[in-house]
Amino acid sequence: MCTTYSEKNSKKRKTVIAHRGASGYLPEHTIEAKIMAHGINVDFIEQDLVLSKDDVPIVIHDIYLDDVTDVATKFKGRNREDGRYYVIDFTLRELKKLKVSERFNPKTKKQVYPNRFPKNTGNFRLSTLEEEIEIIKALNKTMDKNIGIYPEIKAPKFHKNEGKDISKIILKTLEKHGYNSKNDNCILQCFDSEELERIRKELNSNLFLVQLMESEGEVKKLSHFASYANGIGPWYKQIVRKKNGKYVFSELVKKAHELNLVVHPYTLRADNLGGFNSFEELLGVLLFDANVDGAFTDFPDKMVKFLDANN
Repeated sequence: MCTTYSEKNSKKRKTVIAHRGASGYLPEHTIEAKIMAHGINVDFIEQDLVLSKDDVPIVIHDIYLDDVTDVATKFKGRNREDGRYYVIDFTLRELKKLKVSERFNPKTKKQVYPNRFPKNTGNFRLSTLEEEIEIIKALNKTMDKNIGIYPEIKAPKFHKNEGKDISKIILKTLEKHGYNSKNDNCILQCFDSEELERIRKELNSNLFLVQLMESEGEVKKLSHFASYANGIGPWYKQIVRKKNGKYVFSELVKKAHELNLVVHPYTLRADNLGGFNSFEELLGVLLFDANVDGAFTDFPDKMVKFLDANN
């Protein structure tokens, strides 16, 4: 018989991370999605980062443009041999001309999450890391809040092959805005373990670092991760799965906590439950039974409401 989250409810404060902003309601990584997330009173707002041709950190989930913008129409023929349009091939001025929409398949043009914000509706634009930091800080001031940022360095090896050091550029921007230490309400994340270790040891960053994880084999590397990182960000199914009506837990959270690593799994979606009966069930089992420290979610309002009701 499964234990329920109400039987094991932890009083420890859980961290709510708005994944690409309030992306369950507005197109991901738009300023509008970030402002909505700020109003929901999350703890952190995420920024995925890639570089433009002129070395400006752009807030967008991938190195590609053609699944969230109208680049194929506005700049027809500027794709590479693989047919994709890359952020790094466009200047900031050019990128600002693009309209952003809900994520879609560039081949079929079909929206990935059909029940979310209607594709090709509105007038959304790409933003820079600096623009987003300024807006979050301004809102913190006017609303007397202290909501943090949670940037992710995307594809550092790709950028290196293009002759760009994305980590140095992003760290410089963060330092310019006062994000220098573990106490500055900024968590920096990356999937590339070599790059995150480089950020700590070679680039001498004192920020709170989270090592993102995507494969089961990485569990064996936790001790090494703890030598440079402060936390891990695994896929939530690396922590708990539902099988034959029962919850099956791994040892990942326990082992991470023994190494003083916080655990922030990704990504909890109310419209993609991964076998769970409800979003509330997924939240309860992961946050309380598995005892993670927080989580990334496209639906931060639902997570905030759930925590308010169960704390």
